[in-house]
Amino acid sequence: MKADTAARPRIWAVGISRLRDLFMDVGAEYADRADLDVIALGYEDAVARIESETGERPDVVVGGGSNGAYLKSRVSVPVVIISPTGFDVMQALAKARRADARMALVTHGDTPPEIRRFLAAYAIDVACESYRSAQDAENLVLDLRDRGIDTVVGPGLVTDLAARAGMRSVFLYSRTSVASAFETALEVAHAMRREVGRRTRLDNLLQHLRDGVVAVDAEGRIEAINRRLLTALGLADAARVVGHPLLDVAPALDGLLPAEGEDVVGRVHGVSYAIHRGPLGGDGTSGGTIFTFQESRAVERLDRTLRSRQGAQEFVARYQLESIVGDSEAMRRVKAQVRKYATSDATVLILGESGTGKEMVAQSMHQMSRRKDFPFVAINCGAFSEALLESELFGYEEGAFTGARRGGKAGLIEASHRGTLFLDEIGEMPSSLQSRLLRVLQEREVVRLGSTEPTRVDIRVIAATHRTLAEGVEDGSFRADLFYRINILSIALPPLRARAGDILPLAAELLAQAASRDGALAQRLANRDAVRKVLAPLEDALSAYRWPGNVRELQNVIERVAVEIAHMPGKNGREWKLTLADFEAIAPELFGAAHDARGNPSLRQLSRSAEADQVRATLNEFGGDRDAACKALGISKTTLWRKLNGKR
Repeated sequence: MKADTAARPRIWAVGISRLRDLFMDVGAEYADRADLDVIALGYEDAVARIESETGERPDVVVGGGSNGAYLKSRVSVPVVIISPTGFDVMQALAKARRADARMALVTHGDTPPEIRRFLAAYAIDVACESYRSAQDAENLVLDLRDRGIDTVVGPGLVTDLAARAGMRSVFLYSRTSVASAFETALEVAHAMRREVGRRTRLDNLLQHLRDGVVAVDAEGRIEAINRRLLTALGLADAARVVGHPLLDVAPALDGLLPAEGEDVVGRVHGVSYAIHRGPLGGDGTSGGTIFTFQESRAVERLDRTLRSRQGAQEFVARYQLESIVGDSEAMRRVKAQVRKYATSDATVLILGESGTGKEMVAQSMHQMSRRKDFPFVAINCGAFSEALLESELFGYEEGAFTGARRGGKAGLIEASHRGTLFLDEIGEMPSSLQSRLLRVLQEREVVRLGSTEPTRVDIRVIAATHRTLAEGVEDGSFRADLFYRINILSIALPPLRARAGDILPLAAELLAQAASRDGALAQRLANRDAVRKVLAPLEDALSAYRWPGNVRELQNVIERVAVEIAHMPGKNGREWKLTLADFEAIAPELFGAAHDARGNPSLRQLSRSAEADQVRATLNEFGGDRDAACKALGISKTTLWRKLNGKR
């Protein structure tokens, strides 16, 4: 199987003459550790080969003497220069020494001082010379010959020149020094590849940042830059700017860059940025710097998002479908609609008289939807003045009006992002705000007061009203386009008088809830049987009463009953008990409705009224479609008209 060479370092050993042969000999031992090529070139030719754009470039170059020094200053890859060891020098001098010979040790660059000390210590008569270039080496060898030097010890270039000059020569480098250079080259190559991997990961990280980022070295040259900043600066390719001074390639930044650790706001090509400067190294000692460019609009959007998330904890739905008490046909139909509509994101319009539980239905729908983990934001459109409702719904920027909060404020529409916005009593919304709400529903974006930048919102809208919006459209108090936008799905809640069978169970539930909040009451109402027993005398009166305030009014009556029970003293140690007279004193309106002698409606009149209410609720459910309502009720249009007018 062929070895995988993709991860192995590429090392080029550049040398001529004797050094080339030594490279070939030693290089065979590194066949399994590196892709090693011996390049028999020198000086300009070697530079041209290394820097050629065709083919793969080496990771590291190994060279010796003047050739290695020449390459080191002219190529863009690391160059490891072979350094002869003290043992190499001693071995070469021993090989060259003869009784009557005069020797010279020639090295590239200055002769190492330790070699001079060694020669002096052992009284070895050797002339120490050095050269800088090939021409220096040629002139030096000829000069040594003229001075009577018989033997020259030096690198390959020098020994070749000495041989051509008729002198004896000894090659200075050994297998050990070449192997040591190869080991150093391998370490450098591995270190470089680790650095390349680190830089690649850093570059990948930078490319995925939403902000513009550039890292520069101590001299201000670009080390890394991401695409977002390249685009902002109008630059095409990172490869063309890396290694160049930042201010040279992006003169628009001149005068904008902040001091260490500071933040400034500046405009680059017409866009405003928050610019931060920090040290590139974790300890601050690397000398490098990193600049981040965050678009000012992004900062504002982030601030809005954080405000919305902080506020989201305040907007929680408390009721579930199980919280709605009622098993009448009308309520079973309502609950079925809630389950069905909860799966949709379409806008829902809930119709019903005040106190019928419209918000409970809205919260139940939210709890069953995919938005249940996000805010449920409710606002009563009829509870605020026009100016206050506008600021509450849409939010405002700092300085938008006198008294505006510093930093501005996110509106309830923004606060309901990803959740549900419940607009109670939408029929009371001023006409001027209806058009702004319509745009929110159409475009799913909101513009704060005092701002020109829209903020995208993902919301589900549930609206509720006790008014007949179709009549509001006819008289001009409600926009027709908004009505059709919110009246996509519709739920009509029946009034309490139209669900007489639910009244007693609902009253029992309300009394049980009151007992759970009051310890004294809980002692007297230990279980549901006790609750039902207490309310039994009220059954006829509860069923006969019209309940104009619906469930809210029933809750008020039950609260009065609860207070009376909690504070009723026992009689001679016997069990306490509420009489019918007690109930008449607690809730006289109930009993007034049950007795014709007091001038109130008779049971027959109440029955007719309840039928009319049921017909109206069904009409609302079908959006005023009389044919559909008649079909659902199983009556003719003539009967429908009679029922609506309280006739038999």
